[in-house]
Amino acid sequence: MFFSGDPSTRKRIDLGGRSSKERDRKNLLEQTRLERNRRMWLRQQNSAAIKIQKFYRGRKVVRNEQSKLREKCHKIYGKYCQNLDRSAFGPDSDFLRQFLFFFNAENNDDVLALVNICRLLQQFVQQSGDVVGLFSGLDYSSTCPLVNYRVKQLVYTCIRALHQNRNQLKDQFLLAPEESSVTAIPLLEVLVLLIDIKLPWSCKIVGHMFQNNAFGLLREIILTAKDDVDNRIYPAKGSSLECVLAVVMCHIGQKPCICSYFDPRYGFSSQILTIPFLWDAFPDLRQVYATQGLNQHCVHQMATLVPDLINFLPKDISDEIPTYACLLGNILETAGIALSQPDCSFDMAMDLAAIATFLLESHPSLKLLNKKENSMTREDDTGDDEVMEVALDRKLEQQICNAIDTRFLLQLTNILFRDISSVNGSDYGPDDREVAAVGAICGFLYVIFNTLPLERIMTVLAYRTELVPMLWKFMKQCHENKQWLSLSERLSYLSGDAPGWLLPLAVFCPVYKHMLMIVDNEEFYEQGKPLSLEDIRSLIILLKQVLWQLLWVNHTSSATPVKSVPVTTVSKRQSIEAIQQRVSIVVSELLSQLQDWNNRRQFTSPTDFHADGVNDSFISQALMEKTRANEVLKQAAFLIPFTSRVKIFTSQLADVRQQHGSQALFTRNRFRIRRDHILEDAYNQMSQLSEDDLQGLIRVSFVNEFGVEEAGIDGGGIFKDFMENITRAAFDVQYGLFKETADHQLYPNPGSGMIHEQHLQFFHFLGTLLAKAMFEGILVDLPFANFFLSKLKQKHNYLNDLPSLDPELYRHLIFLKGRSHSYIAPPNLQLFLISYV
Repeated sequence: MFFSGDPSTRKRIDLGGRSSKERDRKNLLEQTRLERNRRMWLRQQNSAAIKIQKFYRGRKVVRNEQSKLREKCHKIYGKYCQNLDRSAFGPDSDFLRQFLFFFNAENNDDVLALVNICRLLQQFVQQSGDVVGLFSGLDYSSTCPLVNYRVKQLVYTCIRALHQNRNQLKDQFLLAPEESSVTAIPLLEVLVLLIDIKLPWSCKIVGHMFQNNAFGLLREIILTAKDDVDNRIYPAKGSSLECVLAVVMCHIGQKPCICSYFDPRYGFSSQILTIPFLWDAFPDLRQVYATQGLNQHCVHQMATLVPDLINFLPKDISDEIPTYACLLGNILETAGIALSQPDCSFDMAMDLAAIATFLLESHPSLKLLNKKENSMTREDDTGDDEVMEVALDRKLEQQICNAIDTRFLLQLTNILFRDISSVNGSDYGPDDREVAAVGAICGFLYVIFNTLPLERIMTVLAYRTELVPMLWKFMKQCHENKQWLSLSERLSYLSGDAPGWLLPLAVFCPVYKHMLMIVDNEEFYEQGKPLSLEDIRSLIILLKQVLWQLLWVNHTSSATPVKSVPVTTVSKRQSIEAIQQRVSIVVSELLSQLQDWNNRRQFTSPTDFHADGVNDSFISQALMEKTRANEVLKQAAFLIPFTSRVKIFTSQLADVRQQHGSQALFTRNRFRIRRDHILEDAYNQMSQLSEDDLQGLIRVSFVNEFGVEEAGIDGGGIFKDFMENITRAAFDVQYGLFKETADHQLYPNPGSGMIHEQHLQFFHFLGTLLAKAMFEGILVDLPFANFFLSKLKQKHNYLNDLPSLDPELYRHLIFLKGRSHSYIAPPNLQLFLISYV
């Protein structure tokens, strides 16, 4: 207790505030925990070892018992059960129980015995005509559980035998039932015999098949059979395997059937309909599937699984043959038959549109079907993330393309709009049924536009359906009743925060624009086709507001301009930004085309095309490159009043002149031009000028016919005189570079190359001179033809532009168009006119 003077005995203090007793307690708890875990692991290890021993001992005992029963069965019935009689299948016989117990699908003798049993079974049934009595005796109700169990096991054993030996039997699966001498046919025919929907146990058998993934086994059997038929000819009569599928199909979605509920992963839709080119191998099955209600049942079942449908499908066969694409091809190939049925319902069309839309946008590889647009997109794609896209198998791609034909589009559109086309507009806007129909057809068509070639699709939608008037009626009601906000929540294809007008406009604008390609002046201005002038005025106001909102008010950060971008998302909903970008493009193109119609003959005020938000702030931004206002100016210049555009243009020219003003005195270019050879001299001396030289000062002195330079100093007036003279000479039809229409309007001479060897260089030089005139503010009065101005603006020429080139040809085509209603199918003539123009 007293200090001894030895510092080593001094008590140690833990500066952390913890005592040694506390540390010892924690160590003890940790050691106890580790020891407990070690003992638990040892117990688990011993338990697992005991289970493994019991399992292998049990399997050994089972194999021994199976061998004993197999030997016993061989002694009584023969090695291949050739000594069987009718009583062996009865309820009092143990033969089936014993055989099914020792049967091994990998044992060749067992398989041959099963085949012989199936042959004898068919023979006994043919003799008596009573398959139920063969298994149950006189009273099926008293032996029902036993009989059902035996039949279920027999059916499943046949399927397992076929599946286990599918590679050896692959050349037999697609043979006709008459080929009963081969191994596979008796097994398949017994399946047809025992699953007949007329039998009392059939639903229980099919339910047992569902629960044990029998469709998955049938799928692999069919895939193996199809791999072997490249050089084979299908039988004229349906194969036995096709008969099996036909019998099973009677239990799917049919009213008399009482099959229990099954997991969609193992059902007919996910396992069988995902087999590539299913209907090629089973052509008779296609008609049965499409006309007996199975199609509607399967499509509805899959529609309820969206957006998780992909998770319910089997593994892809290969990268080029994805399972979802096989499902899409098989569904679409039979959809035309189903839609043509008189009893095809609105709900069926809705489900079909939903499934097709989802599967078409489920993988980027399908976007490769539209070769042209995707090549344009890849050129403009500047994203950092590179997505590896694998092209679909060519035959599978062709199956999908051919299935979405004109007939399919016509039927689908007419069914969706059939019940609502006769309903007058409501004071409260469209009802839920109409919203659902518009959402379904617009979602489907939007994906189609980004996936398939558009020529014939657009022609059918424009001239053989009521799509344009129905969509306009729908949009007009929503606009007048101010229902756009609530509409976005009711359209299933868009997310709730997307504008309600987005999807209808994405479909309406390209189709209506396609219609305007061959509408003549009388139809548009006098007859009000396809829309009345009053409706077009309302449409212009709506499109102007939408475009201004997209480009200016709610402008997205994406800066990829003016080329359509197909959406490649794998989610259920499309990227809203991508749809907005697409809509801004098609709306801009349609408004520009309507403005051309208005310029040709005014039917509405030019100010209807002008946005309300163009002010001094907007104009100041538009002067600078890569600003939002400058993008609006480039994509939709008609939104900006002409005076504002002139102001922007002159301000830009003034900025350029100011930049070159300090160099003007030192970079002057002086040229001597002969008046009687003004174009040749100007071309030889000025064609090589750089852009900086053209933006600088250019001085000209004229030389008369005697070679003497005319007196005078060029302070700008002589150069202006030079511009007037050279344009008068170059654009004179006598010179051969240009021709004139009947209205004395100019356009390039198609035969100019026969007159001037350097005609292309002359055209390029004339364009440079006109640009210089605009730069210097010199007015050049050149009456260019309308169709030539359209080409200068990088626009397409349509039927209504033809009178400015050849009025007589235009009159003849309009005459043919008027007679087409009596002699030629309108779509055929429309295609002719489109291709001609």
